[in-house]
Amino acid sequence: MNAHIITDLADPRVAPYASLTEAQLRNRLDPDNGIFIAESPKVIKVAIEAGYRPLSMLCEERHITGDAAFVTERFPGMPVYTGSRELLQQLTGYTLTRGVLCAMRRRPTPSVDELVKDARRVAVIDSVVDTTNIGAIFRSAAALGIDAILLTPTSCDPLNRRAVRVSMGTIFQIPWTWLTAPITSLYDHGFKTVALALTDKSVSIDDPQLCAEPRLAIILGTEGDGLAGHVIESADYTARIPMAHGVDSLNVAAASAVAFWQLRYPTSR
Repeated sequence: MNAHIITDLADPRVAPYASLTEAQLRNRLDPDNGIFIAESPKVIKVAIEAGYRPLSMLCEERHITGDAAFVTERFPGMPVYTGSRELLQQLTGYTLTRGVLCAMRRRPTPSVDELVKDARRVAVIDSVVDTTNIGAIFRSAAALGIDAILLTPTSCDPLNRRAVRVSMGTIFQIPWTWLTAPITSLYDHGFKTVALALTDKSVSIDDPQLCAEPRLAIILGTEGDGLAGHVIESADYTARIPMAHGVDSLNVAAASAVAFWQLRYPTSR
């Protein structure tokens, strides 16, 4: 085991955990060499099983041979940094993660062509920037039968530390990539699109024709203003979730769960 005792969080060896920003971790100039932080043994295990490679780990000493032992046993040469509970509690969020943080290497994202080749239901996340919402959308997508997720460049990075934590590791289980072309480019892949939005032309989300589409892309918009007008206008369908008690809409993460369940592929009903 390659263990190192840390007495100061200014130690450059623990910079990924203590001082680097999300943008610095991501390494926009060379994203294939970027890293991200996974928190808690459960999430770390899911990431490793999905093929992500750990670079180092930070935890209290008791975890090294305890609930993080599966990491040190599988990667015996990986640096493991440890320190007192008092020192590590100075890290934001450390006490919420069962005491284990792991820096992991990012992987190249697949092309859109590769990702949607065999997909029947995909989610398009357009300009959603809240990390909690991103994590929750991924968790719902993984649980409710979405085959892949496409994110516009104005959306939050799914490997953001909080997004990973909220997703409970499902970000590593469902394929995703960035959609840099217009959303209408999905027509070239045989998809019909449905924008979740409140308009005079919106159909109910349980509309039979909508639910029967063989290949469907479900477009989710930003938390504040929803989808842009041109995105709504270019979609094949606009759908709404029927509401009661005068409520006009749901949080985007809650709405995604309802939409993913209702619009799941017909044979899975």
